[in-house]
Amino acid sequence: MRKKLNIQLMGIAILSMFLTMMLLLIVYYELFQQQVLDELKTVTRLMGSIENLTEYSVSDYQTKFENLRITLLDENGNVIYDSDVNAEELDNHAKRPEISAAYEDGEAYAIRKSDTLAQNTFYYAILLDNGGVLRVAKEARSIFSVFASSVPSLIFIALSLTLLCMVLAHFLTKSLMRPIDSMAKDIDHMREVETYSELEPFIETINRQHEDIIKSAKLRQEFTANVSHELKTPLTVISGYSELIENGMTTEEDTLRFSKEIHRNSTRLLTLINDILRLSELDSGEQSLPFENVDLYEVADNCISMLQMNAEKHNVTLHLYGQHTLIKANRQMLEEMLYNLCDNGIRYNEPGGKVEVSLKENDKNIILMISDTGIGISPENQERVFERFYRVDKSRSKKTGGTGLGLAIVKHIAEQLNAKLLVDSELGKGTTITILFEK
Repeated sequence: MRKKLNIQLMGIAILSMFLTMMLLLIVYYELFQQQVLDELKTVTRLMGSIENLTEYSVSDYQTKFENLRITLLDENGNVIYDSDVNAEELDNHAKRPEISAAYEDGEAYAIRKSDTLAQNTFYYAILLDNGGVLRVAKEARSIFSVFASSVPSLIFIALSLTLLCMVLAHFLTKSLMRPIDSMAKDIDHMREVETYSELEPFIETINRQHEDIIKSAKLRQEFTANVSHELKTPLTVISGYSELIENGMTTEEDTLRFSKEIHRNSTRLLTLINDILRLSELDSGEQSLPFENVDLYEVADNCISMLQMNAEKHNVTLHLYGQHTLIKANRQMLEEMLYNLCDNGIRYNEPGGKVEVSLKENDKNIILMISDTGIGISPENQERVFERFYRVDKSRSKKTGGTGLGLAIVKHIAEQLNAKLLVDSELGKGTTITILFEK
């Protein structure tokens, strides 16, 4: 970046220098032309003021000026006198631009380029009192010859300015990069770096991204620690009980009981692994599932049917309210979301409690509500229930086989479906989770 910035500054400086020199040359030549014309105008008017101007008085007057060509014409455009060429050898000048204009307007000027492009000839003509025309001409250098003669000086000036630009570009680049270098050396204290206002949005963006990266790293570290802890518990139980059975240290009754514990913890372990893999898939964003028109009522009805046996086991009743509603979504994701929410409603409910699933809609949203009459969630815990491995009641969760990842999966699915999650809960009275789907 430093090298690129240096080159760009040099390029801008050199281009600006070149354009400035060209513009100055053009302006200088315009002033030069105006000066030549003003001089011819003055001389021509001065000579034209002489009474009874003849070739003799013109010839005598010319000695006072150098490098001037004086031509005297009669009222018909015939050359009476020319200081450079024999008048008899010249044809009629009535159609020359400056001559014809002088006959009409009283005075005129013209500039004609030479074939060699080295000289330009400036003409100034005035109408005399006797009807004739006096024309004064002077040869002067063209803009190309002026430029050619200035090339050595221009090259010297250009090289000097280029060297100066290189030095200035180096220090300017160093000055521009100083805050960025300081931030790169100590990114944790970016806001303390003295910088210019144009960099502040950039600093804020980088700082925000840096904080997000640190936060993500902490979350990954916590997630890894939680996974290790969650996996360790069932594995320890499985390993301990199987070792006792292997060494013949159990009775037939103990073997049966230990086998049940091994099976229960194995099931919990598999569920945990599946949830971790599912979260990993959702985090990666690599899974691209098709969206289609899905009947949300049908999905909810199937979910309740699948969980009916589990609900009866926990002495919880399931109810579904609403009507058939189509939604643009992925069926698998909706099934997974509803299953996790209803399963949580059963898991954290009280004996004789109920879980209600209701569907309704308004002008903007399709509203899915899952309510239970369970233990409820305290206000301070409501903001954290969607965190990974976070449990409101850890003892109940472990007893019922919960992994602590169900609501985290629900949150990820809601984000991918562009849905909004709302939690309304009160301790001892139950919880209602509302999902707002955009129409």
